[in-house]
Amino acid sequence: MTEHTENLVLEHLRAIRGDIAEIKGDLHFLRQRVGALEQHMATLITMIPTYSDELEKLRKRVSRIERRLELTD
Repeated sequence: MTEHTENLVLEHLRAIRGDIAEIKGDLHFLRQRVGALEQHMATLITMIPTYSDELEKLRKRVSRIERRLELTD
């Protein structure tokens, strides 16, 4: 190989190394974001039963109010 060809190969390898470093950084950032999303989803999932219970309590109260005011059929 001539010196020019060797330099060209080295230049391409350096560019590839730079691209890989950038991809690694992006991947690290994305992993952090996905981890945060997983934590938020887990929190929301644990809250669903609480909201379901509260909603059921409200339904019962509205039903009772409707009966007292004779608003039901």
